[in-house]
Amino acid sequence: MQTPSQKSLLTLNELARRFGGEVVGDGGVQLAGINTLERAQSGEISFLSNAKYNKLLAATGASAVIVGAADRDATELPRLVTQNPYLYFARVTAFFHPPAIPRPGIHPSAVIEPGASIAASASVGPFAYIAEGVTVGERCIIGSHVSVGQGVVIGDETQLYPRVVIYQDCQIGQRVILHAGVVIGADGFGLAQDQGRWVKIPQVGRVVIGDDVEVGANTTIDRGALDDTVIEEGVKLDNQIQVGHNVRIGANTAIAGCVGIAGSARIGRGCTIGGSAGILGHLEICDNAHISAFTLITKSIKKPGQYTSQLPVMTHEEWLKSASHLKRLDNLADKIKLLQQRLNNLSKDTE
Repeated sequence: MQTPSQKSLLTLNELARRFGGEVVGDGGVQLAGINTLERAQSGEISFLSNAKYNKLLAATGASAVIVGAADRDATELPRLVTQNPYLYFARVTAFFHPPAIPRPGIHPSAVIEPGASIAASASVGPFAYIAEGVTVGERCIIGSHVSVGQGVVIGDETQLYPRVVIYQDCQIGQRVILHAGVVIGADGFGLAQDQGRWVKIPQVGRVVIGDDVEVGANTTIDRGALDDTVIEEGVKLDNQIQVGHNVRIGANTAIAGCVGIAGSARIGRGCTIGGSAGILGHLEICDNAHISAFTLITKSIKKPGQYTSQLPVMTHEEWLKSASHLKRLDNLADKIKLLQQRLNNLSKDTE
């Protein structure tokens, strides 16, 4: 395996030429890495993207910092001023910490079935299994113990971490990252009742994943029953998410860990969904909807905006009291309705 080259030294001015931004102060300061405000040392650059960390700026050991326009004059340190310090931090981190790139080739212990097409620039790790009719694109990285089913197509520069499983006929785009334990294309939860017994409905659709998608560890995406399950380009899925059959997730949507999405739900483009949220099946969520953590979506969302369905944390005793009130809501509603009728009758009598 080719290891990343030793961290490059570059000046603040060179960093600005590479990634943009305005240099304030000594642009010739040399930098060898990036770190947090608390841990940064001489020769490192840090960043400030949240006002609650302003107090750390005065004490940081960093040689330079990345700041937004509002914090341009918050320090005397050499600094790069940019509209989005957090995005700038991401790009600089990627520069100083390039990924290790395996050498092209197929490990002797890998099993490649006849009829599979693997680009010469791709890397296939130990004990990987590539079935008949699979296509693996240029510069792909197939990790150890990965299993790729018959007829799967994997686009260029895609990386499958160890123990990823892709079932037959699924399609993976370019520059996709599937982390360890991801399962793509397992059967959806399709069952029919027959006199009290469950009959399995064959799941014959595919999973189709667009370009630049990232899927976190142990996330599962079920294949469609008849139509495909579709993850559009640029979608980012966290760890341990369940995506049911025939779901469609729109481009550039980001979903945090432990979310459950039931079958045939449609999620729009540019949405964000907080951790442990639940989305019932056959619902539609419009573009640019933002769902808070632990929210349960029980009906379609048709207007962009923030949606939340939560109770604030409380002591157990307070919760028991609130729960007892909730049980009486129906009775209270009936009493209010009756009182309203009596008030209406009184109003008529006084006219």
